[in-house]
Amino acid sequence: MRILFMGTPEFAVASLRRLVEDGHEVCGVITQPDKPKNRGMKLIPTPVKEYALAHDLPVFQPLKARDGEAMGIVERLAPELIVVAAYGKLLPEELLNYPKYGSINVHSSLLPKYRGAAPINWAILNGETETGVSIMYMTAALDAGDVIAQVKTPIGPDEDAPALFARLAELGAQALSGAVQALADGTAVRTPQDESAFTYAPMLSRELSPIDWSRSAHAVNCQIRGLIPWPAASTDAITGEPMKVFRSVETGADTDAKPGTVLSADKHGIAVACGDGKVLCLTEIQAVGGKRMAAADYLRGHPIQL
Repeated sequence: MRILFMGTPEFAVASLRRLVEDGHEVCGVITQPDKPKNRGMKLIPTPVKEYALAHDLPVFQPLKARDGEAMGIVERLAPELIVVAAYGKLLPEELLNYPKYGSINVHSSLLPKYRGAAPINWAILNGETETGVSIMYMTAALDAGDVIAQVKTPIGPDEDAPALFARLAELGAQALSGAVQALADGTAVRTPQDESAFTYAPMLSRELSPIDWSRSAHAVNCQIRGLIPWPAASTDAITGEPMKVFRSVETGADTDAKPGTVLSADKHGIAVACGDGKVLCLTEIQAVGGKRMAAADYLRGHPIQL
């Protein structure tokens, strides 16, 4: 099938790779413009662009999706199908409806739950034990189109956002492969979403970072896992200054100490009392101006007096 692919981050690369490996004619790749990064502000290509150029696929980077430039690209390339995976911008309905088979999206949740920009993070933040990917027809409304296929997967008790991103990227690529074949065969289903069951997964912000130790140990652990790598959970309960937290362990131990109290700081990590009377051990942290490291390594140079 002649396919135009639209995507930007690493998550989308797996889907583009699968389309290429399945032998489809990827007539073009639309991705967001290169962005300046680090101190030198050097322009860095998106992961999708890097993959596309390495495989001699035509790359297009319109500044906007709604000013006519993107539509002009679609008209010139004349794809039979548009596949979108984490492109990062809302697309006009005219563009979505142009191809013979329409436009489909690889979305990293079990729709209608977690529509929006950060479904993987919010599934972890909310303590979900299961998530998945949905392949759906795209419409003008955000992530509201009919579903073609879904694949479910459990969320591991210690799984953080980057690990889940990587797994769902591969699951999404597999589901996409089957959905494109079903479209070609004329066997693709259209299952309307239950509008009464939808939830929203908004973009992450720094306001989500501060840890509230009055919450349960499990809730704080989910916060830490769900906010990696950005904005990262943080606390000033350890040293009085904000410290980022990247990994923690629910010890199961009980305590009657006030939430936020540091109970121990040793080779096992930094144990803190939580609001449910349980103890959470912080095992990977980053102090202000420092590097991300094991809590035990930090404590060797910065012992905490209890």
